Amino acid sequence: MTILNDTLTLSNEVAIPRLGLGTWFIDDDQAAQAVRDAIEVGYRNIDTAQAYGNERGVGEGVRTSGIARDDLFVSTKLAAEIKDYEAAVAAIDESLSTIGLDYIDLMLIHAPQPWDDFREGDYAEGNRQAWKALEEAHRAGRIRAIGVSNFLIGDLDDLIEHASVAPHVNQILAHVGNTPSELIAHCREHGIVVEAYSPIAHGAVLDSPDITAMADRYGVSVPQLCIRYTLQLGAVSLPKTANPDHMRSNADVDFVISDHDMETLRGLGQVDYGEFAAFPVFSGK
Repeated sequence: MTILNDTLTLSNEVAIPRLGLGTWFIDDDQAAQAVRDAIEVGYRNIDTAQAYGNERGVGEGVRTSGIARDDLFVSTKLAAEIKDYEAAVAAIDESLSTIGLDYIDLMLIHAPQPWDDFREGDYAEGNRQAWKALEEAHRAGRIRAIGVSNFLIGDLDDLIEHASVAPHVNQILAHVGNTPSELIAHCREHGIVVEAYSPIAHGAVLDSPDITAMADRYGVSVPQLCIRYTLQLGAVSLPKTANPDHMRSNADVDFVISDHDMETLRGLGQVDYGEFAAFPVFSGK
């Protein structure tokens, strides 16, 4: 499981582990154990968000893991609805208090628009205000790196134009069947590390016969193939699970997908998210 030892270097020289634990849909009362289990397996990158409602549990898991704080990388996100400076300052303070840590390794703006207006309204000024609060916390050493999530090229360009610090990270939906190649390339051009959330498409690819057949050829599972795909895109991969067996399996991805198969996976059509299509990030907007 050498992937658990691999890191990428952000533009401010902070190292981020290439494989992390996503905690979306893990309840707060289960999050501490999930985090402890992941850290025992060897994970050092833990991702949460204010919107997940489990920052308290994640922080407890980090504090009680038996691993030195400086050896772990903890991320959280400002709620997407926060689009003004004062609210962002208060929310940063609240996250630090709720998580119970002296600092956060990475904090992101969760989305360029509130979820109820996702991909619709113009919130550029609100993002600049929220970013100002993140920059101040970053300068104060309370957050080691700052970034965004779900930002498209235009959202990034506007923020970069007005920012003192360009985003270190853009966490986006990227998986087999949904590969935003232009956005990934744009991030790379600007020194922004891409994090891929839902690398297994929230489970929507598990029954794909084409993906299953390719996974069988490599002697791996569909989740392992999909996680490896996002890693070979150059992204940090954030599969989410509370199951220790799945944590171990998700980290057992020390194989290489051929260039031909990478292109095949990149070209696969949009997957059907089923019941999860109701979520803004899966809605196709």
